[in-house]
Amino acid sequence: MRSIISFSMALVLLSCAGEPKQKPFQSVTVTPVFEDSVSIRAITFLDSRTLAFAGSNGVYGTVDVNSHKVRANVQIFDSIQPHFRAVGHTSSDFFMLSVESPALLYKTGDQGKMELVYTEDGEGVFYDSLAFWNDTEGIAVGDTVDGCLSIIVTRDGGTSWTKLACSDLPEGIEDEGAFAASNSNIAVQGNKVWIGTTEGRIYYSSDKGMTWEIQETPIVSKEPTQGIYSLDFFDENTGFAIGGDYTQPGSNRANKIKTVDGGKTWQLVANGLEPGYKSCVQFVPNSGGKDLVAVGFTGVSYSFDGGESWQQLSEASFYTLRFLNDSTAYAAGKNRIAQLVFK
Repeated sequence: MRSIISFSMALVLLSCAGEPKQKPFQSVTVTPVFEDSVSIRAITFLDSRTLAFAGSNGVYGTVDVNSHKVRANVQIFDSIQPHFRAVGHTSSDFFMLSVESPALLYKTGDQGKMELVYTEDGEGVFYDSLAFWNDTEGIAVGDTVDGCLSIIVTRDGGTSWTKLACSDLPEGIEDEGAFAASNSNIAVQGNKVWIGTTEGRIYYSSDKGMTWEIQETPIVSKEPTQGIYSLDFFDENTGFAIGGDYTQPGSNRANKIKTVDGGKTWQLVANGLEPGYKSCVQFVPNSGGKDLVAVGFTGVSYSFDGGESWQQLSEASFYTLRFLNDSTAYAAGKNRIAQLVFK
């Protein structure tokens, strides 16, 4: 028995030793797949072959990632063509959320048309981002209204949404909000959620939005155009956030932070080093939480060491990005969606 166990262990060690490690990316190939006069800041994969998007002037649609066939439509509310900057999905439905008042949240309807499931109007209403924990529970965040951050949740698969009372949230800061830059200032893992704000703070819940606390970070947030623009978590412990100032995109001081303890503590990384402002950051799948890609109108940047150092792979301008697998992503921006293949 002992010899069988030893032989098995030897086979495992030989097998592991023979597996090539993923090499750091050296380049990226950008292939346009959709071009139109629309600003797109929100994309999501509905499954392994379908990318969904929503953007300005009510435009929304899908891209078949195999054929790159695009189906697009326009959603109109009364005489309004909404500007969508947040999308999400369950296994059965696609959701898209507009920004200014009236905020309009649509889900896939039974008759092939989008169904309005939540609306909110009033001074200061401005929704920024949307995410789902699972097929039943989801969350969206907007700017401060009546003294606290606007957070709505669903517990029935997106059929109905409820806005959390200020008494159920941490004390707000005047004019605190979230940037509607890339639909990536909400990150979910397991039952947890992290929401990055313009004040450089992170609203954190370990129980799907039932209770909340604040995680403080050292990211720059002195000006209204500074703060956390995007954050992502590889697992429940490893997270990264990026920001800066879109009016001073070259500024790279205190704009990149990471955590290895679920956000209990956040540390500055690559401080004073490239990149400067970025609107979206995502972990590369299957990278052990080491590889990151960040995009913005300033180009595409990559890190292979958890954000400690970066290199620019492309000057192509994008607002948002999502990975299909560990070498292929799709990015969207002004007037386009493109496929990005990393090598």
